[in-house]
Order: sequence, then C-alpha cells, then structure tokens
Amino acid sequence: MKDIHANIEEYAAASAAGMLTAAEEQAVREHAASCPSCRSALAECRKVANLLGNALGAEKPGAGFEEEIAMKVEKRIDENGKKAASPLIRRLWIPVSVAAAAIIAVGIAYSVSDLVTSGGGHSGQAGEIALMDAWAKDHKGASGACEPQPAPGTISRQETMLAFVKEKESKRRDFAEEEERIPLESPEDGRYHNTEQYDHIQDNPFVKTADDAMSTFSIDVDTASYSNVRRFLREGRLPPRGAVRIEEMINYFNYSYAPPDGRVPFAVRMEVCECPWKAGHRLLLVGIKGRVVESSRRPKANLVFLIDVSGSMDDPAKLPLLVSSMQTLTNSLDPGDRVAIVVYAGAAGLVLPSTPCERKQEILEALGNLRAGGSTQGSAGIMQAYEVARENFIAGGINRVILATDGDFNVGITNRSDLVDLVKKNAESKVFLTVLGFGTGNIKDAQLEELADKGNGNYAYIDTLKEANKVLSEQIGGTLLTIAKDVKIQMVFNEVEVEAFRLIGYENRVLRHRDFDDDRKDAGEIGAGHTVTALYEFVPAGAGDRKPEVTPSPFKTPGQPTAEAFSGAVCQLRMRYKEPEADQSIPLVFRVEDSRADITRSSNDFRWAAAVAGFGMLLRDSEHKGNSTFQQVLMLAEESVGRDQGGYRAEFLDLVRTAMRLKG
Repeated sequence: MKDIHANIEEYAAASAAGMLTAAEEQAVREHAASCPSCRSALAECRKVANLLGNALGAEKPGAGFEEEIAMKVEKRIDENGKKAASPLIRRLWIPVSVAAAAIIAVGIAYSVSDLVTSGGGHSGQAGEIALMDAWAKDHKGASGACEPQPAPGTISRQETMLAFVKEKESKRRDFAEEEERIPLESPEDGRYHNTEQYDHIQDNPFVKTADDAMSTFSIDVDTASYSNVRRFLREGRLPPRGAVRIEEMINYFNYSYAPPDGRVPFAVRMEVCECPWKAGHRLLLVGIKGRVVESSRRPKANLVFLIDVSGSMDDPAKLPLLVSSMQTLTNSLDPGDRVAIVVYAGAAGLVLPSTPCERKQEILEALGNLRAGGSTQGSAGIMQAYEVARENFIAGGINRVILATDGDFNVGITNRSDLVDLVKKNAESKVFLTVLGFGTGNIKDAQLEELADKGNGNYAYIDTLKEANKVLSEQIGGTLLTIAKDVKIQMVFNEVEVEAFRLIGYENRVLRHRDFDDDRKDAGEIGAGHTVTALYEFVPAGAGDRKPEVTPSPFKTPGQPTAEAFSGAVCQLRMRYKEPEADQSIPLVFRVEDSRADITRSSNDFRWAAAVAGFGMLLRDSEHKGNSTFQQVLMLAEESVGRDQGGYRAEFLDLVRTAMRLKG
C-alpha cells in the first residue's frame, strides 16, 4: 500500500465507496484511529457518501449513469455546497458520490437477497439480523399477536426483511435531510456540529478547620478525563473546563506505591511536602495501591459486551475502533472465561450467546461483523445485557457488563436520572459495570461517568488502539477484577496544626460526613493492581489570613484540644471499604504527620502527581492555581518521569508543550 497519511484523500474516497480490500480497510482504520487529521478526512468522506447515497439511492444504472450523477452533484454543489463544504469535501464530492450512488442502487437488493438465501444468517450482518428480529417483534398485527413464523426463505420472510430494510432506509433519508441543514465544516475550524456534554465543575474551596475539620469523599479510579483531554489537545483545541477532572488525570498514571502485605486488599501511603504553586502552603498526598492478582489466579469471568451500533457510531473513531478494542480484550481473556454480545440501536438484540473463550474465533468474528445504523435505545440494551449476565452468573467469579458507546441515548429511557436508577438497581445483582466511551462530537461524558459510578464500575475513554491496549490488556486485572468496593475516605484535620484545607479534584465524589459510616451509601471501587491518588492542599496554622474573631454563642461551649492535638499530627485519615461480596464495611485509621520537607526532598511520585494537578488547574484556569505555569509544570514533570513503561509520561510532557502553545 501507498503511504496512508500522504494519500488519505484517495484512501478516504475509496473507503467511503467500499472499494478497498479488507486488509486495506483495516490498515486505513487503524491509522485513522491514531491520526486526528486522517480520522477527520475519513469521517467527512463517509458523511458525504451517506448523504449522497440516501439522496441518489433511487437512481438506476444506465447509459451515461456516472456522467448524469456527476452533473447532478456539481449542480448541487453550486446551489448548496459552496458555503458549506470544506475544500476536502469539494475535491472528493463527485467521485465518492458516483460510487456511493452506484453501490446504494444495487446494495439493498443484494443485502436482502443474500439474507434470504442464507436463511437470515449471513455473517456480515450479525448486528443487523439481531435488530431485524427485534423489529419484527415490535411490528405485530392489530391483534397484538405475532403471526405464525414461516420457514426460512419463504416469501413471508422476504417481505419481513424488505419491510425492515425499507423502514431503515426511510429513517436514514430523514436523518440525511436533517443533516443537510447542518453546515459541513472541517473539524479544524471549531464550528462543526457538536453535541458533546460535560457537567459544570466548581473547584472545591478552602475550608477553615475552625468551621469544619472534616473532608469526606468516595475514591475514584476512572481515567476517562485524561484520554479525552489528550484527544482535544491532539486536535489542536483546548478542552472545555468540564472535561478536566483533575483526579482522573492524576489517576491515569501508575505510581510506585508498595503493594499490601496483609489481609487488607490495599496499602496506603502518605507524604506531606511543600506546595509547588503556593508559597507557605503544604501538599498532602494519599496514595492507595490495590493488591496485584496474577492472571493465573484471577477468577473466571462472565462478561457481556453491550455495544452501541446506532447510526451515530458510523465513524472510524467509533464502531471500528470499538470493535478493535473489544477484540483486544477478547484476546486477553483466558479459555475459561465467557463472553456474550448484546447490541442496541433502535432496539436491542443478542448477537452472541454466552460463549467460552476457548472458542475465541467465534467471538472475534461476531465482533467483526457488527455494523452501525439506526437510533439509540440504550435502556433496552442495558436491561438485556444485565439479564444475560445474571443468566450466566459465576458465583465467586467476575460478572460484568461492559458498555461501549458514544453515550447518545435517544430512544426508550433517555432521561439521565432514570438511566442511572436503572443501572443502580441492576448493580444490586452483583453484576458490575464498566463503561467505555468512544468518538468525538457526540460524547455524553458526564452521563457515562455517572453510569459507571452507580454501576459499581469504572469509566475509560478510548481514543486510540494504544489506549485500548492499556485499559483492556495491560490493566485488564484492574478493569475486570474488583478487590474492594464502596471505598470512602474521611480526613480529620488538626486545628492546632492546620488553619484551612481543600481537596483537589473529586468534586463530584464529595460525600456528607454522616455518609461515611452509612453502609447504604454507594462509593467507589478499587480494581486489582489499581493505584489511587488524592491530594490535599492545606495552610499550616499561622500561615494564612485568619477570620475576625466572632462572639461565641451562649449556647455552645468551645471544645478543649486533646493531647493528640499537640502531638504533631496534621490530620487523621479514616477509611471504610467492603469486600466485593460483602454488605458491611471495614474501618481503617491512619495518623498523618508533616516532616516539613521541601519539594526537592519529595518522591518522584509526589512531584509527578503535583505536576499533573497543576496542569489540570491551568487547563481549567482554576482560581487556586496560584503561581503555577506550564513551564513550572513541565520542569516538575521532567525531573520526576522515572520509569516510564509504555511512554505515557513522555506523552504527558508533549501534551503540556501543546497546551502551552495553544494558550499562547
């Protein structure tokens, strides 16, 4: 093959027209998954092909067919495309449209006849068949009863499939007409149609210990924010503030915390040092390392892949990357593990029943046969996936639904709170949830994060095949195997030593103090081998501006400090966690002291976490960023890279430089 990057226009046109061999198509998709500009070109061509295929699908080939279509397309460009179409689209419009129109004209008839002659089981249409069967169930007669099913291959079966395809194509035309109202802009100009959604994040404020000496929150092992921020920066754009969750950026990286050596499934490390962005302030690191479980000792897994195959997934960075990612996971599983595949679009369907991984080729082929199209009824898919997981439940094993989507739920239960309630209710069945986000322009980030949180699982955003390999192969133990659930932290600061404090990040994980001892309150999970890091910035007593004295209440007697208050401890760290199968939590207590060390005497782990936190505050333009700069972040990170397995820390340095250029 010729160089893909240098000839992307040619390959994009050929891909959109279906003219590449399977090997060429795979190579183009893999390249596009890691190259934003080529991914954009491929997506634009596919969009044009879809629009023109729907608009010209009724044309029938004949004498001068290509010339006739070319004239129509050129006229259409003159009338509608001059202001809307990007230069790339205009160069590729005619060749792609001619090929697309020709394919559409014969493709539907071929697909239907092929389905009929194969008895409805053509391997290239696995997802379509499952959805078609669900469609047939929904389109019953007036009496509400399904008619008797004729033998495969009879005219009734053909009519059913033709009706299904006709309705599907009608919806596609409606979608195309709506899309024509949206200007086709190149992603680089920042004005293309974008429905991504992020929650507003308000930084945790400083709290006076005299007002409230406690801080309570749920741990979080999600990493989606970091890879999503990376995607924005690689595209030459600064991320929206709501996309930057500092705790997820910090927790994206591995740290050299010592593993546990006792019955507790995780070990805790604490370090206090100088705060690099605010003179006089101190920084407290709380590091948690989950028990590492060797693959040979990992329990057997019962997994259900819940895959979004709706029309919005028809993009190189979505379904093709998703399929490759799930194939990566499948190849990482053991023969004793099991996988089922449920897909959802306008309806939900079981593509593959629970299948042992000793038959991996069947699973890989079922994934490779998935195709995108239709609306998004995620709630139906969620219910069916949990039902399949419960039917194949492995006592003492790993039971998990893995939801892979761009997050757009527009049919069935679409309200966010109702979807969360649905997942939360199903989590009671001891089936955990992992959420994988894909794609650009449509990601519903906050919703996916909350679904993972309430589903007793984790949330990752997959932007490249390398990221898929990290989450689903390198860190498969942490992704699949939960070693502790409902993990809560409560920090109690010593008013004698600490004047004020604030938790960095974890804004949407803050709990009420009384929730700490309430085992009914949900919290985060720790996977095998996971590292979790939390940072507190605090003001030592006497270093900050004190509030004016207030006349004490006649109804309250100020408490007298205990001897412990003068022991030098800055705070007490309290934790609660549950074993994966348990309902009652186990308490832990640790004493935290400040050695008064400056930043030069801190560990690599401390400096790296501080650098990432500083980077997040700069991206969000936090009011608490102090004197932090990108240059300072870069210097702090460069001297603390340490062992960089996978090159993820070197990649972070490049992202800091990119953000520095974008910020000017």
